[in-house]
Amino acid sequence: MIVSTRGRYAVRIMAALAKREESASLRALANEEHVPFKYAESIVSSLLKAGLVESTRGKKGGYALTRAPEEYTLAEILKEAENSLAATDCTGGKEAECPNAATCPSLPVWRALDETVYAFLSRYTLSDVMPKT
Repeated sequence: MIVSTRGRYAVRIMAALAKREESASLRALANEEHVPFKYAESIVSSLLKAGLVESTRGKKGGYALTRAPEEYTLAEILKEAENSLAATDCTGGKEAECPNAATCPSLPVWRALDETVYAFLSRYTLSDVMPKT
């Protein structure tokens, strides 16, 4: 599976942040997007570490995007949430671990699939998945 529940939740959380003018608490985001709080914590932690969101403390603190919605590609968000967009383990940076990589007849197909998926998801931005008002 290329996009798991974690990836879909990450896109939804990012879209929820994008429609706000102020920071949002993680609890509010999780409730709004129907994401279990602990799962949302893990996802936002990855997004924070990657610099896709920022956090502020205090009464009006919470999470916010670091850039405009149209500056985020879905490929970027999903890659951070999923840790990889590779369709198979053998193209997820583990080719060196595979003793058959040098002679594997299907490896070029998996690499081409990865490139196609990445190119496709790079054509869409966060603003493309935001509700139109």
